[in-house]
Amino acid sequence: MRQVSTIFGISRTQVVHQVAQKFTSTTLPRRSDVEKCSPASVSKRASGAWAGRSAKPAAKAAIATAAKAAIILSFMRATILVGLSAAVITWGTPALAQLERITNTDATAGLKAALEKGSRAAVGQLGRLDGFLGNPKVKIPLPESLARVEPTMRRFGMGHYADELIVAMNRAAEAAVPQASALFVDSVKKMTLQDAKGILTGGDTAGTEYFRRTTQGELHKRFLPVVEKSTAKVEVARKYDQYAGRAQSLGLVKDNVDLDEYVTTKALDGLYYMVGEEEKKIRKDPVGTGSNIISKVFGALH
Repeated sequence: MRQVSTIFGISRTQVVHQVAQKFTSTTLPRRSDVEKCSPASVSKRASGAWAGRSAKPAAKAAIATAAKAAIILSFMRATILVGLSAAVITWGTPALAQLERITNTDATAGLKAALEKGSRAAVGQLGRLDGFLGNPKVKIPLPESLARVEPTMRRFGMGHYADELIVAMNRAAEAAVPQASALFVDSVKKMTLQDAKGILTGGDTAGTEYFRRTTQGELHKRFLPVVEKSTAKVEVARKYDQYAGRAQSLGLVKDNVDLDEYVTTKALDGLYYMVGEEEKKIRKDPVGTGSNIISKVFGALH
């Protein structure tokens, strides 16, 4: 396939412009500052201060000093600009060379491989025993209405009801997550060139956001029956009734919660969070994935 000097429309000119802008943000001496120190400016101020008097050695010394300062500032400015130009050329050339070696086909293939790898890892981590329960970042807590009264319930010796309910909800989420694997793969296959461009040039979790847009509705439909079956198996409803019933008897809880819907939503939130974490790892260290195509594409974007 024909080699191109762009990846999805990212031209050499754009890259050089971004690099130059990055390296030329250093604040240089302002022109007004240089003019203040010029021989003419100092001479003028000295003449005003010594009006009616003959020039003194001190005034001549001040003029000479100002002249030296102006020359030094001009030299510094020129030196800095030369150094920055060299830095832009040195930094930009290898990056541009790498970009030019990548075709649109390679870029798309590398992106798809990265998304598939990240999603499989996330599903594998969550869709097992303690995948949710053992991970504080995605562990499903009590619904808000019950969490508010949890400290009180524990003071009354009813903490075990809360613990059983938390375990049951997380077990249901762990059982549902494997349903996502096939849907993620299908989403990657349907990815368009425009989708790929947006993901490659997007932020650290642009791929995860693509998954959320394209899979969340269908995943919710697939997760919910699995969650319902799992919650029935581990008797989540009974555990909830026990916990909420005790809280209601103490006048602490009035509203009921749809636990199946709650667990499904939290399971999806946890899944997308973990996919995002995997995507960040791949972008940060593409070589560590062990995939040549991922290393080639994401390495060139560094």
